Amino acid sequence: MFQKTTMAAAITIATSVLLVACGDSNGNNNGAVVGGGTTPTTTLLGSEQKPALSAANFNASLGASASGKLILSVAGQPKCDVSISHIEYSTIGGAGEATTASGALMVPTGSDPSCTGKRPVVLYAHGTTTSKGFNMAALTTDPTNAAAGESTLVAATFAAQGYIVVAPNYAGYDTSTLAYHPYVNYKQQSQEMIDALKAGRAALPKDAAGTTTTDSGKLFVTGYSEGGYVAMAALKAMDAAHIPVTAGAPMSGPYSLEAYGDAIFYGNTPIGGTVFAPLLTTSYQKAYGNIYNITSDAYTSAYAANIDTLLPTTLSQNVLFTTGKLPQLALFQSVAGSSGGQVDPITGADLSTSQFSFGFDPSSYLINTSYRAAYLKDAAANPDGAVPALTASPLPATAPQHPLRKAFALNDLRGYVPSMPVLMCGGNQDPTVFFAPNAQLMAGILGNIAGAGAPVAFALLDVDTTSKAPVGFSSAGLNTSVTTNMKAVAQQAQTGFGTILGATKDAAIEAAKVDPKVVAAANAAGQAAYVKVLTAGGSQADAAAAAKAAGTAVVTAAATSAATAAVASSYHGSLVPPFCTSAARAFFQQY
Repeated sequence: MFQKTTMAAAITIATSVLLVACGDSNGNNNGAVVGGGTTPTTTLLGSEQKPALSAANFNASLGASASGKLILSVAGQPKCDVSISHIEYSTIGGAGEATTASGALMVPTGSDPSCTGKRPVVLYAHGTTTSKGFNMAALTTDPTNAAAGESTLVAATFAAQGYIVVAPNYAGYDTSTLAYHPYVNYKQQSQEMIDALKAGRAALPKDAAGTTTTDSGKLFVTGYSEGGYVAMAALKAMDAAHIPVTAGAPMSGPYSLEAYGDAIFYGNTPIGGTVFAPLLTTSYQKAYGNIYNITSDAYTSAYAANIDTLLPTTLSQNVLFTTGKLPQLALFQSVAGSSGGQVDPITGADLSTSQFSFGFDPSSYLINTSYRAAYLKDAAANPDGAVPALTASPLPATAPQHPLRKAFALNDLRGYVPSMPVLMCGGNQDPTVFFAPNAQLMAGILGNIAGAGAPVAFALLDVDTTSKAPVGFSSAGLNTSVTTNMKAVAQQAQTGFGTILGATKDAAIEAAKVDPKVVAAANAAGQAAYVKVLTAGGSQADAAAAAKAAGTAVVTAAATSAATAAVASSYHGSLVPPFCTSAARAFFQQY
């Protein structure tokens, strides 16, 4: 069974801070869609100018918060003012139906030479969100919008440094007329990226002669988490459509979707899994019509009602959890084992020693055990080439039979060989989008292709060197200058990530030490140890020493647990993105 990198067995986490994601067998998506439909001609339906963001004000606002200071440290001080427009355009839904979507157009302006003239375009895909109102163009109008953190990072890293940014909100969000989101649907999301790009270019400012003057013709494609998958999907679709792309940088995406899905169903539960499961099944049910007959085929009775219309939503994730619409962490059922502890009813794994125990619960869990069992029966009969065991052909299963595995295989991006230089970036301890069966596996496949003499140019960057098995930086097909420069970029990103990771742990440890509950537990343990020693005839000095040791042990355990939880809850959504996004820009600067 695939095992994710080190994480503590028990995690208490608020998943509301996550940007989560997932990720055509052998690169093809030829599945029939419900309702058919054809791709309409892309139309820019509207463009509304929003308040601009001056470089000076942007710099000041970033410097006013810890997260902003981190962005400044990795992205640099803003050079350009940023003009922001909210654009709306026509696109398709997951079943091929005509619909609309919206996005942000960010255009650098100002007197700095890097802010004027013809500028390169960055097409950016965002991470998973449950928020119906998600809007990358709300940067200067709604600081409470769910997109605020990601749009700030993108504006600071790209737009304020001289790149035009086109960032779709995706069908199903903001002003889109689609009632659901076509989550990790290769055919729809790659087409929408092309549609958004056309609309963004059409909305660019015009000179007096009516000609677009701000687009240099260079195009870079990137995205994070779900957006990492969408970026890779867009690169593949643009290759197929012969749309020139200068370079790409998918980040922390689930490119090997069947391998990732199989790993999860084998029991390697991800943080955020209960959020993207309904997004995923609704997306594929709309596209293919066969993921279930009724929702209770896949979901337990506590959650099955209306789960197919639950997301996206106007409710916060906290409300989704506290009102019982979704369980916070538990995807699967656990049962009592012969020794009294909880075990996985399908694999028999002892959950008391598993780092994935947070994803199991004896009563409040999301996925029906019968549905999971049927999935795993197919996984055993028609195994993926990488999970549960890496084989000489690490591609999706050739003939999966379970409808969800069929959908995963259909939308899996393994087998795609980019024609443009590509950087994949992530962190090897990511508890949400696992690094090994996604970025690392994809890079391994491309490495084998490059080793066979194919003209492939790519790099893999693991920003996390703090684990027992860091992956580091590797590349193939890049010229000497680019390789040298990116090695230096990688080292800088790894150093910075290590520093912020350490600071996150330290802050959690210090907070735990003064937590009233921890202090009370430490005092109680100390008192009990003191009495025990005296009762046994020990001296007061021995009793005091025992009390101190017992109290210290309680505080140490609580601090360790708090540090683990702090890192796990912020790793994918907060810690990795600034460093990978900055590395993506550095990669683009090579071209």
